[in-house]
Amino acid sequence: MDKFWLKSYPEGIPAEIDTAQYKSLVQLLEESFQKYAARNAYACMDKFLTYGELDTLSKKIGAWLQNKGLKKGARVAIMMPNVLQYPVVMAAILRAGFVVVNVNPLYTPRELEHQLKDSGAEAVFILENFATTLEQIVTKTNVKHIVVASMGDMLGGVKGAIVNFVVRNVKKMVPAFSLPSAVRFNQVIAESSRLAFQPVSLGHDDIAFLQYTGGTTGVSKGATLTHRNVVANVLQNDAWLMPGVAGAHATEQKIIVCALPLYHIFALTVCSLLGTRIGALNLLIPNPRDMPGFVKELAKYKVNIFPAVNTLYNGLMNNPDFAKLDFSGYEICSGGGMAVQKAVADKWLKITGCAIAEGYGLSETSPVATANPANTKEFSGTIGLPIPSTEIAILDDDGNRLPLGHAGEIAIRGPQVMVGYWNRPDETANAFTSDGFFKTGDIGIMDFRGYTTIVDRKKDMILVSGFNVYPNEIEGVIAMHPGVLECACVGVPDANSGEAVKLFVVRKDPSLTVEQLMEYCKEQFTAYKKPKYIEFRTDLPKTNVGKILRRELRDEKKAA
Repeated sequence: MDKFWLKSYPEGIPAEIDTAQYKSLVQLLEESFQKYAARNAYACMDKFLTYGELDTLSKKIGAWLQNKGLKKGARVAIMMPNVLQYPVVMAAILRAGFVVVNVNPLYTPRELEHQLKDSGAEAVFILENFATTLEQIVTKTNVKHIVVASMGDMLGGVKGAIVNFVVRNVKKMVPAFSLPSAVRFNQVIAESSRLAFQPVSLGHDDIAFLQYTGGTTGVSKGATLTHRNVVANVLQNDAWLMPGVAGAHATEQKIIVCALPLYHIFALTVCSLLGTRIGALNLLIPNPRDMPGFVKELAKYKVNIFPAVNTLYNGLMNNPDFAKLDFSGYEICSGGGMAVQKAVADKWLKITGCAIAEGYGLSETSPVATANPANTKEFSGTIGLPIPSTEIAILDDDGNRLPLGHAGEIAIRGPQVMVGYWNRPDETANAFTSDGFFKTGDIGIMDFRGYTTIVDRKKDMILVSGFNVYPNEIEGVIAMHPGVLECACVGVPDANSGEAVKLFVVRKDPSLTVEQLMEYCKEQFTAYKKPKYIEFRTDLPKTNVGKILRRELRDEKKAA
């Protein structure tokens, strides 16, 4: 395949990365644990964890897990927000030769039961705030070992006790639960001091993570990511992003904002694992929805790298104190997970002086497949170029390659692409072309430089009287209206046109009327693209990463 996009690469970025330099993700992690032992690796609620401490604690928990008789390749779940225990437990599971199953802590009992059963997880590390969910379904799963952590476990004696008291008794964030066989996190640390850790031989083909997709195309499936997949994406991101920080301060330790949840593939790779690779400090934000608290945390650090999604960028800018922060350290702001809207990107650049470099990927691609140059000076409106060792093809419905400039399904081939869906050979076969490209379900157009623009997901497209309407386009334009805070649009059945466009809007200006917005749409869109219905809402349904759930809005209409 002609990789013509390499001509558009910024200077210094290689065409290929060498995954063979590490036998496993564990080797990559352990190299950094030794190299940066004295550096702070993570910060949370004013408590710091060094790389050396991460090394020691993860080895201890790894030894404890090994002592429970789990066999190499056993699945171990983590169900926690961004707290210091997370990176420790993740490293422990990997080093002990097991597979990490990342679980959204806000899952309902039904969703949790599905994921634990589907993955076959034999152990779970869970924050006590969510233990009541596990209690309701644990007897229906293979889970034999439960470790319950508390918010204050790693914050030090007095501070930890105060935090736990406030979380449990003042904020009442820990519903009563009963898990008689569970062990406390600090008890595991204490018990492990008597146990010997056994290093495990791991290779490229061993599984590192089962990363469950959001289930937007049906039942939630586990993307099976091997050590090679994840090492590849860490090295690809390193090669792609580091020119963005090459400058006067290139040798200083970088500070990464980790506000996206670590159980999500974006934060897992781009914050935690890449951060470890480059010896960065990850600032963990347990609850980014608390915007005033989030802004106060940001004020304490000279931030360099800020990965986020559109809604998070937008939310911060709508906090009056955010603009008062010092942005002089900002070197890379990367956007992913959902389309970054031009209105948001333009405002972010104006406030911070750092352009959002949008990228693209999926759980199935570890996640990054394309990205804009990290040192970009302006928002491009595209998802960028294929990153090193990655190929992008645009396919028609029959799987044939389309010429440049034509819209079709984006397909990805590279070392970061999963080996398949866990225990779902049929789904895996359907997801790949015969020559090994993963079909994303997203519709895009690639230009002559190699930059791709997403026009939408196949299933989100709205068909109005035979014309294709792409929600991303509508939402991007509506978001630029000064009276609009957030918006989403879906297709609803229509007797005349088959489908019509319905727009849901959260107002920034409470005086904004439907009529005013309709007039704006009339100016912006040709007739078939214009929303037929507009409904104001106080908020929009979102995933925990902040991605707006159009599917829920569509399903509401069906149920109505």
